[in-house]
Amino acid sequence: MPVFAYVGKTKGDKAVKAEITADNRDVAIGQLRTQGITVTTIEEKKKKAAAKAQSITPKDIVIFTRQFATMIGAGLPLVQCLEILSTQCDNKSFGKIIGEVKADVETGTTFADGLKKHPLVFSALYCNMVQAGEVGGALDVTLIRLAAQLEKAAKLNSQIKSAMIYPSAILGVAIIVVSVLLVFVIPIFAKMFSDFGGELPGPTQFVMAVSEFMQSYILVILGGVYGGFVMFKKYYATKAGRLKVDALALKLPVAGDLIRKISVAQFTRTFGTLLQSGVPIMEGMEIVARIAGNVVVQNALLAARASVGEGKTLSEPLGTTGVFPPMVVQMINVGEATGALDTMLGKIADFYDDEVDAAVGAMTALLEPMLMVFLGTVVGFIVIAMYLPIFKMAAAVG
Repeated sequence: MPVFAYVGKTKGDKAVKAEITADNRDVAIGQLRTQGITVTTIEEKKKKAAAKAQSITPKDIVIFTRQFATMIGAGLPLVQCLEILSTQCDNKSFGKIIGEVKADVETGTTFADGLKKHPLVFSALYCNMVQAGEVGGALDVTLIRLAAQLEKAAKLNSQIKSAMIYPSAILGVAIIVVSVLLVFVIPIFAKMFSDFGGELPGPTQFVMAVSEFMQSYILVILGGVYGGFVMFKKYYATKAGRLKVDALALKLPVAGDLIRKISVAQFTRTFGTLLQSGVPIMEGMEIVARIAGNVVVQNALLAARASVGEGKTLSEPLGTTGVFPPMVVQMINVGEATGALDTMLGKIADFYDDEVDAAVGAMTALLEPMLMVFLGTVVGFIVIAMYLPIFKMAAAVG
């Protein structure tokens, strides 16, 4: 997402200067307005900051958070902790950012406000939890919870990526093999068959026609694929396009159920951690909605947040959205009734972490044989189509 540097004033007429990530300028202004900030000037930052942030991995942030929590728990002053971590950080870009945060803290800025100046590195979840920990006087405990949350999220992302590597590799090999056969191998057979003369079997004619088409329009095909990708990306960048695509993703067989379970696990884990750290429920709902990753889920959470603001329970609006499974809604209802919502959210997250593990395994187990059958069928059809005329000639000679 683009990064916008802004200058504005809070409701208390206090000047504020920081950065925010958003889809576009209007969305950024809207987000700041919900935070009670009146924007004076705002402009998109250059891509250099984004490139620097990309070099900082989630592992870097987790290590920093755990080390920082240990130092704070041992009684070291905040500035000294930041000084040590900035100089000893292996990632020089990250060390420089920690040094900038330390400089802000030395001038009287709170630690959370210093982190908010680097939105590409420290998310809204991170900054708000740190802010709650500072206000509550339990920064070390909050940081430990935050590190655990980040580790869970990183593990989930890594698990999904690892599960998709093998099917993606098979699909890539299938496309390359079939393309090489059609563009380079089939023309050799086609020339040989034309020299022999006679009518070719239907499958052979079909394969040769596809081969001729690919040879003649290979650049057009590649351009069309690239153009389709660019058009889809632009369409997905629009509000209506993203809503339709995300809604369709939730309805996909197998994958849709997995996306829903991942969203539930992420929502319950993050929201429970925020509540445990002392973040207000309305603010926590806004944060989890912003990082939902799916517009349909995001809209459902924002609708639930609006209902909570009207005095209703959280479970009631979540149940009417149709996005969250009935079991999740019932467990949240029990958590609200017993006054242990944060604990119940943690239990839901643990359950759905296991559900995601099972769903990823099931999807991988289903995709692998399907792709192998697809590859074998396509290659086998091409080979048989090319050998049919040979068998026909052999029978004629016999």
